[in-house]
Amino acid sequence: MLRPPSDAIAFAAVVLTGGASAAIDLKTRRVPNALTFGTAAAGVALAAAHATSLTLFAALAGCALGVALMTPGHLFGGTGAGDVKLFGALGTLLGPKGILVAFVYTAMAGGVLAVVVALQRRRMRATVARAASLAAGDEGAAREIKHGSADNRFAYAPAIAIGALAAVLGL
Repeated sequence: MLRPPSDAIAFAAVVLTGGASAAIDLKTRRVPNALTFGTAAAGVALAAAHATSLTLFAALAGCALGVALMTPGHLFGGTGAGDVKLFGALGTLLGPKGILVAFVYTAMAGGVLAVVVALQRRRMRATVARAASLAAGDEGAAREIKHGSADNRFAYAPAIAIGALAAVLGL
């Protein structure tokens, strides 16, 4: 996906945004609006200035698609609003095709991180049981995710950062 030299700027922006958002989310459990909106504005400005290979339309479409892909997870209670905004912002740097690729890698990274967190918290059995109930359509399991305790949540920005990095590298 990378086409140097113009996409070197997009690569650097993805790395910086992903790294900063992951570090902040791990520490504070939040992704700040200043980071997400700043990244989105930078992505749109870079596209408008032809500093990346994306057109302005592609940057805006990547943003919209990124938000659309993450919104169901937020409405369901699996991700925070900051994660949705972060994914949209990264879409301005990756474009629609890149954000789709990032979404697949983010889901895989998120799954791995969920297992690691469940093992670390000694909640693997409960996590697997809840996932099975959820897959079977149990509304109680869905409510538990939406209104669950703090011990069943984890920072998702690191998974988003991994997914975006894999996409920008063209993996």
